[in-house]
Amino acid sequence: MNEEEKKNINHTGTPATAYLNRDLSWIEFNRRVLLEAQDPDNPLIERARFLAIVSSNLDEFISVRVAGIQDQIRAGYTKMDFTGYTPSGLYKRLIKRVTKIIADQYRTFKDISRLLQKEGIVFVDYEDLTQAQELAAEQYYRDIIFPVLTPMAVDQSRPFPLVHSQYIYLAVVLKKNHHEEEPYFAILQIPSNLPRCIPLPHRANSKKRQFVFIEDVIRQHIQTLFSGYEPVSVNEFRLTRNSDLTIDEEGAEDLLEEIEKELRKRRRGVPARLEVQKGIHPYALEQLQAEFEIDDFVFEVEGPLDLGFLRNFAGSLKGFSYLNFPQIEPVYPAEFDENEDFFEVLRERDVMVYHPYESFDAMTDFIIQASEDEQVMAIKMTLYRVSGNSPLITALANAAESGKQVTVVVELKARFDEERNIAWARKLEQSGCHVVYGLVGLKTHAKITLIVRQEGNELQRYVHVGTGNYNDSTAKAYTDLSLFTSHSEIGLDASELFNQMTGYSAKYDWNSFIVAPTNMSLSLQRLMLREAAHATAGRPARIIAKMNSLSNQPVIDDLYSAAQAGVNIDLIVRGVCCLRPGIPGLSERITVRSIVDRFLEHSRIYYFENGGKPEVYLSSADWMTRNLTRRIELMCPVLDNDIRKQIVKILEMSLQDNVKSSFLQFNGNYERPDDKKAPFRSQFAAMDVRHWKGSRASLLAPKHS
Repeated sequence: MNEEEKKNINHTGTPATAYLNRDLSWIEFNRRVLLEAQDPDNPLIERARFLAIVSSNLDEFISVRVAGIQDQIRAGYTKMDFTGYTPSGLYKRLIKRVTKIIADQYRTFKDISRLLQKEGIVFVDYEDLTQAQELAAEQYYRDIIFPVLTPMAVDQSRPFPLVHSQYIYLAVVLKKNHHEEEPYFAILQIPSNLPRCIPLPHRANSKKRQFVFIEDVIRQHIQTLFSGYEPVSVNEFRLTRNSDLTIDEEGAEDLLEEIEKELRKRRRGVPARLEVQKGIHPYALEQLQAEFEIDDFVFEVEGPLDLGFLRNFAGSLKGFSYLNFPQIEPVYPAEFDENEDFFEVLRERDVMVYHPYESFDAMTDFIIQASEDEQVMAIKMTLYRVSGNSPLITALANAAESGKQVTVVVELKARFDEERNIAWARKLEQSGCHVVYGLVGLKTHAKITLIVRQEGNELQRYVHVGTGNYNDSTAKAYTDLSLFTSHSEIGLDASELFNQMTGYSAKYDWNSFIVAPTNMSLSLQRLMLREAAHATAGRPARIIAKMNSLSNQPVIDDLYSAAQAGVNIDLIVRGVCCLRPGIPGLSERITVRSIVDRFLEHSRIYYFENGGKPEVYLSSADWMTRNLTRRIELMCPVLDNDIRKQIVKILEMSLQDNVKSSFLQFNGNYERPDDKKAPFRSQFAAMDVRHWKGSRASLLAPKHS
């Protein structure tokens, strides 16, 4: 778009020009992840991991977002969204964008494979195996692979079997003799519980490691499964189904049973994408497309299907530590390291913990101490995504078994974690915990813990609020903030929030919390209007907002209005951003940057200058419509002045980043800064805890294993 066209845009412009489309913006985010896989400054195995993330991101995007658009098209829905796209128009754009990113993905895989080969990590074609390697592969096939394979013929008496979403299959075209015109067809699932890459024998003391893909080994021995038939072709394919759940919460007598029923339906979701090996036999492709009724979202790829395998593959490589990022040891928070009694520390001051630079063990130890403390009367906690072997679950179960009142609000509808959360919910119930599955029509996304303790003749409340999940695994890979406090107003609000989630409660005037869906949208609007009033009056006015995604139109409009009033706005948005910066007279004062680096930027931090009396909030909520209207979310003010300064320092580091930051342009593209300043990488700077926390912090290794 040229400068003259830009000048003609103002706040009354059409949605197509004032906003960016959410799904197209997501594609741009995944492209930024792909750039990390292409970045030669990143260690080679880390580049492979980034490429795996691109693949898994795309799987989820297609199984939810693209599948939803396909549903709209089938239903005849033609209404434009607020960015000016109809479902069919957007779908056509997405096909082009997805096709391009997949092509870039596989070009990158070839580059990474070539570089890995130079380091002695080689993916070997079956025909290039040595005699010894071929014998080893044949024995592995005979002893390990063959017993678990199930060939499935497709003919008049045997209908097409269920093809599971995102599993790799082989499509086999066969002939019995050369005189038959119509070939035979069968499919075969590649065992997902066996390694995708099979290690081959190597010389003793040799650093070189060679691997062959399991599908190549099966293809080479396909005759063992179809004796009496001649294989004409053997090609890989992979199906992605619609994986979103449609749950009738109001009509469900038992929400847990309803979700389990929907999970079973997910296996038979409508096909959304078909990936096939380049050069697939025309008859095989015809059979697959006819069965899955899909013709426009079909992708031929030159390389192994599902590059997500690189994540496990990278983790299995031994002896190549120099091709990874150096390991970091999260430090144990100095405030708790100096005094192991959490309650004594929190009676004196609030504590903020920055993951993954500071250890999640602090949160675990907090709950463990509460579970063992005889003066603790009650523990209340929300759980959205929990790790596979969570020590928090054990601590909560122990607390309940010891007679404490333990209430856990488990979100059963956390996408793709439903089955795990159902298992946790049942385990907690068996231990005597009160388990609540949330409110009808709302996901419980707030991250909050309340501990009630008898101290003398009074009950004291201790609260933890986080920007991320109570998950000790992701806490090592995501950047998130945790706030521990015993502030009375926050404690009262925490009690009320749990009462609203677990029982019936009248309208409540929050002391300090901002809660969705009750008052968060209105509160954000008021905070932005206040900044605008400060700017108009010549007082200091600024907004800094760090989040994962920004797509809610009213919030974007409020940001536009604040910018028009003179407020300088810095947005740090990792993923989707529908706000278009650089519109003359509307968004010239707004900058949008995205940081994609070693750790997933996940913290939600909101800063309002407030005329020189800054307010800082930690939140579970992005500025998306689903967060503000369909989820229980929390914004908690940071009341401790020292912690406010620490968080401002963290924001400043993000704003200084000129290595892994990309700036959103007017046209929706992202560009790296081209400045002459010394390189500054915010995540690397944050590894020195003293850089943002001050002299109280320790760089000692964590004292707890």
